[in-house]
Amino acid sequence: MIYSDKKDFTKEELADLFLSVEWSSGHFPEKLVVAMKNFRTVFSAWEKDQLVGMICVMDDGIMNAYVHYLLVRPEFQGQGVGKKLVELVKEKYASYLRIVVVAYNAEMGFYESCGFSPAKDASAMFITELWT
Repeated sequence: MIYSDKKDFTKEELADLFLSVEWSSGHFPEKLVVAMKNFRTVFSAWEKDQLVGMICVMDDGIMNAYVHYLLVRPEFQGQGVGKKLVELVKEKYASYLRIVVVAYNAEMGFYESCGFSPAKDASAMFITELWT
């Protein structure tokens, strides 16, 4: 597995990855190409020439970093790819005061195993047009 911090992806690579995990964002590959370039941090995982995982982070430059996307193709899940991507983010943002992720309930255990803990007094809220 090769890990990279490149931000230039084809729309086909992004659509293939996002749709592999049934994320509706994959139906908007042209927007995803632009979004990847706009993220402060993108780490990706590659098996040969196939994009198999990625993590994307927004930050304020000094205190707070927000993990926006973390996805791994189903056939590569459970092999440490997601944890390695989280570790790359934790290393890059080690001096920050907070790294935040909004986790779906089914993914809480994974994020807890990576060192995240649920907020005791906060809940995620959305205004969205996406269905996943």
